Amino acid sequence: MSPTPATAAVRVRRAELSDLDDLVALEEATFDSDRMSRTQYRRHLDSDTARVLVASANRRRFLGTAVVLFRKGSSVARLYSIASKPEARGKGVGSALIEAAEAAARQHRCRTLRLEVRTENHNAVRLYERLGYHRIGHHEHYYQDGSHAWRYEKALA
Repeated sequence: MSPTPATAAVRVRRAELSDLDDLVALEEATFDSDRMSRTQYRRHLDSDTARVLVASANRRRFLGTAVVLFRKGSSVARLYSIASKPEARGKGVGSALIEAAEAAARQHRCRTLRLEVRTENHNAVRLYERLGYHRIGHHEHYYQDGSHAWRYEKALA
């Protein structure tokens, strides 16, 4: 059994077109509904109003991704999507992606980062709360499959 990567070994960078196959494969493996398509990823890769981030270890080992959206004239950014490979969960990948998303939001002069999370995704809820996110709302039947969502936000210093 190989050792698990420590948080320090996780690197986050801006996604490139060469990551498209990995991004789509992870999206399809992670989400049963509300999936981003290859076309949507491609559009986000070239957009000024989106940042697609990739987490990896050992140079090219793809571990996860996050998508942050920005609206022109708004000081609020949105963590639109975050996913990690099952073998990478609990190893700092989510935290590294969220920290990189926050940094991207700050670069866009945003003062707040918001997100939605399935109410039954207890692991993600714990992660967001541990990282300083506060619950600000609830959406009934938010997802395509009818699941409900909590809404969270964090003020960025």
